[in-house]
Amino acid sequence: MALIPVTILTGFLGSGKTTLLKHILTEEHGKKIAVIENEFGEENIDNDILVQDNQENIVQMSNGCICCTIRGDLVDALNELWEQRKDKKISFDRVVIETTGVANPGPVAQTFFMDDDVADHYVLDAVVTLVDAKHGQQQLNEHEEAQRQVGFADQIFITKTDLVTPAEVDALRNRLMHMNPRAPITGISKGVVPLNAVLDLKGFNLNAKLDIDPHFLEQDDHDHENCGHDHSHDHDHSTCGHDHSHDQHHHGHAGHTDRIQSFVFRSDKPFDHKKLEDFLGGILEVFGEKMLRYKGVLYVKGSNRKVVLQGVHQMMGSDLAGPWGVEPKQTRMVFIGIDLPKDTLLAGLEGCLA
Repeated sequence: MALIPVTILTGFLGSGKTTLLKHILTEEHGKKIAVIENEFGEENIDNDILVQDNQENIVQMSNGCICCTIRGDLVDALNELWEQRKDKKISFDRVVIETTGVANPGPVAQTFFMDDDVADHYVLDAVVTLVDAKHGQQQLNEHEEAQRQVGFADQIFITKTDLVTPAEVDALRNRLMHMNPRAPITGISKGVVPLNAVLDLKGFNLNAKLDIDPHFLEQDDHDHENCGHDHSHDHDHSTCGHDHSHDQHHHGHAGHTDRIQSFVFRSDKPFDHKKLEDFLGGILEVFGEKMLRYKGVLYVKGSNRKVVLQGVHQMMGSDLAGPWGVEPKQTRMVFIGIDLPKDTLLAGLEGCLA
């Protein structure tokens, strides 16, 4: 039986998660979705749209969706949903989990790799993060949880863009891109996110294409002045939001030193598989907890196929993807983490090249 795809919806307080959940649970979109909502969160949608008995924690909505209110463990909630589905008491094809506004989405994501019962029935599709255009900069400055939510994201939506100036949206987008270059960033205002932009993103699919912001990989010299990113340098990324002590005028967030940062490794030379395996194993032992997300398409000596690598904290997996086509063989890896030793990691990866 096919695994049920799961989307984790995260975002700091007031970012618009409740608006999106109301849309899922009440609009006639024709999709059978189970929404798992944490009732201890700061935004409780039950009072607004549900009429339910206090003992009942799974409610069928009028549009066919399911609302499941967590009163305990996430694993228990997922298993209970599965049992009721198996017994044909309820019907759903996918799950959306809302995390609380101050939650770190990492442990939620890890659930789908570490619990055997959950892994037998569900597959993590993507982490979707909402960032409030009006308060996002301040929240990123003051709360590491908000930075973690950005770091884990497979898709980022900047909400409430109608409440700020285009320049403020661009500055926030630029900051988010440098924190997480692998997640597409979309601005939205006065409305809910289209569900096809939230579901079936395959952000955790090892064979999905590598979502590094395409501008991050450009090597040409054309003018990017109005594209919202800073490309005035030759992509050594030394000024790409990692060391904010210089070149701050490019980034629109001068004075901030985000603990959640990212960097990209690229090489036209192939990796020595054994050296890379040993190096990454050692790095995960030392820095695993600080490595939020990492993903890459690898050029490995002796293989005519791409190797796709990705991980969350200490959990790393790799898979063979399609053959190298006409495009040049090149490794592209992105690392997103907390206070990662960029120079050490880059030098170590260089040392793994054949």
